[in-house]
Amino acid sequence: MRVLGINAVFHDPAAALVVDGRIVAAAEEERFSRRKHGKRPVPFSAWELPEQAARWCLAHAGLTPADLDAVAYSYDPSMVPPTSDVPWEDLRTEYARRAPQFLSTALPGLDPAIVRFVPHHVAHAGSTGLAAPFDGDCAVLVSDGRGECGSHLAGSYRGHRLETLAAQQLPHSLGLLYEDLTEHLGFLRSSDEYKVMALASYASPVHLDLMREHIRPTGDGGFSVTPVDWATLAKRRGPDDEMTREHAELAASVQVRVEEVLLDLVRWLHERTGQRRLTMAGGVALNCVANTRIFAEGPFDEVWVQPAAGDAGTALGAALHVVATAGEPAAAMPGADLGRGWTDDEIEEYLRRAKISYEEPADVAVAVAEALADNKVVAWFQGRSEYGPRALGRRSLLANPCYADNLARLNDVKGREQFRPIAPMVLAERAHELFTRGPIPSPYMLFVHDVRPEWRDRIPAVVHVDGTARVQTVDPAQEPLMARVLTGFAERTGVPVVVNTSLNTAGRPMVDDPRDALECFGSAPVDLLAIGRFVVRR
Repeated sequence: MRVLGINAVFHDPAAALVVDGRIVAAAEEERFSRRKHGKRPVPFSAWELPEQAARWCLAHAGLTPADLDAVAYSYDPSMVPPTSDVPWEDLRTEYARRAPQFLSTALPGLDPAIVRFVPHHVAHAGSTGLAAPFDGDCAVLVSDGRGECGSHLAGSYRGHRLETLAAQQLPHSLGLLYEDLTEHLGFLRSSDEYKVMALASYASPVHLDLMREHIRPTGDGGFSVTPVDWATLAKRRGPDDEMTREHAELAASVQVRVEEVLLDLVRWLHERTGQRRLTMAGGVALNCVANTRIFAEGPFDEVWVQPAAGDAGTALGAALHVVATAGEPAAAMPGADLGRGWTDDEIEEYLRRAKISYEEPADVAVAVAEALADNKVVAWFQGRSEYGPRALGRRSLLANPCYADNLARLNDVKGREQFRPIAPMVLAERAHELFTRGPIPSPYMLFVHDVRPEWRDRIPAVVHVDGTARVQTVDPAQEPLMARVLTGFAERTGVPVVVNTSLNTAGRPMVDDPRDALECFGSAPVDLLAIGRFVVRR
């Protein structure tokens, strides 16, 4: 069975292809269009079909639109009642309703009759419960801003069939609450929520009691949220205004309360299912601080979060749901490297056309390890690109973690706020030596870990203000090239860690193709570009 999944309703338009139960390709439209999160001017900022991503997925598999058995669209307009109190909602729903016709125009040869509407939160659930890397049944928790009429789903997978046990109806939403706070703090809603999470570490949750009054579990697998007058707690901040302690205190208060409510939901779900394993998706599941509390303090033995947990992942989840509903077993997600890749010959042709001087070292991993040990910043472009918002060693900026000022250095390179942390990549077999509390292995950078005290002064660039780090573990069997970089760096420095942050600059999507890489290298103060088996030096 050949199923193309599509997300094109709220933000992060994406496409994913599942063939005979195997995940073949998945990519976000922003990597092609170069519009981050698929944003366009309001009101049409979210209504972008992932035309280029869909065409690439099909081409990668050698298929045409006519070869597809189904197209799974991660939104069901029949679930949305007519409304007039939410701006553009009727128009958004009508857009979704006409998706089969839009898709058949964008993908000539596609039969619109094969389009299947999959409820948004069911698609989120499928993206994690059906893609998880373990056999057997599992519990599933979905939490985000909104789907058609809800913001939350709790359930269980048994035999690849979803049983929904609880669903929270709008207007109550943890995700929308966090989005509102994000906007009040001067950031871009539905985009910059991770900045609020980072800011929360700089203060104490002084408004926690008040947040507990406004955000309450209801004891039945759901919760209630009543509006908060943010301005009474911290002045509304413009994008260029000063960040104050009051802003950080407000961020901390909401962050901690969201963690508490999620823990309550998880405990309720465990009581209802008796499952040992929990899978999570939805935008709230990208909150790695909350994920770690769920892992460390919750009742489940294992917690797995799908790397494209936000709306982009619903393209994959919708496709997997249609496959499972048809009775076809779905294989586990093989990794996050589901996007575009280039051969070394193709990369060399890009370099030649750009008339750039380049080298071909005997081992690019050794060349990069030497540069990092010499405190150089390296742009790293290798293999197929990542699906989801995290750079996982395919499209990354790498640096030496032993120098504290490399935090400010990389934030300057990327044009980011200085309060934001950067992350460590570590050899999986040595992760326990340096990090504790979070799960290990942790290949998708979706949990935070406490940095052991004896290592904090040795890797200061990746230690956040609260003593944590958002760790990515590297398994040599799965990522042999990056593992050789880490091994080579450890041989030279005694430290099995390098800094990893996404290969992009502020406001731009992650680099995806060789041209993007060359443009980023040419415009940013980066010392070396490792692209395929080649090296370009500043």
